[in-house]
Amino acid sequence: MSDATALLVQAAATLPLVGLIWTVQLVHYPLFDGVGAEGFAEYERRHTVRITWIVAPLMLAELAVSGWLALRVPEGVPAWQCWLRAALTAGIWLSTSFLQVPRHKELAAGFAPAAHAALVGTNWIRTGLWTARGILTLAMLAARMT
Repeated sequence: MSDATALLVQAAATLPLVGLIWTVQLVHYPLFDGVGAEGFAEYERRHTVRITWIVAPLMLAELAVSGWLALRVPEGVPAWQCWLRAALTAGIWLSTSFLQVPRHKELAAGFAPAAHAALVGTNWIRTGLWTARGILTLAMLAARMT
């Protein structure tokens, strides 16, 4: 894969996820408490299935290309940016695995106010990490273009 292709794939995966995480954080997750207890478990199941179709391919592309760029730093791009982006990717995967997925599993049994509050609160970690990845993505593209 060429440097330019890797950077474009990274932008194509990261930038949509930045928009999505902000939408989820400010709109989607806060509205969970309005679904109602009776239908919440089914709502959570449907949410998880549907969001996975969007998020999983993009996150996997990010993971693969982050590794590629960390091992093969593109010409004109500072190496620290590639390594920082790889570290941010790891942080997103760790947060997802150890903080958000367990909260979704709790909510799959039915709405639980504490689990909901923890999901909204801990999701700020991913929101910040993905925002930083988006900024670095644009910085890397700009560095490569100059």
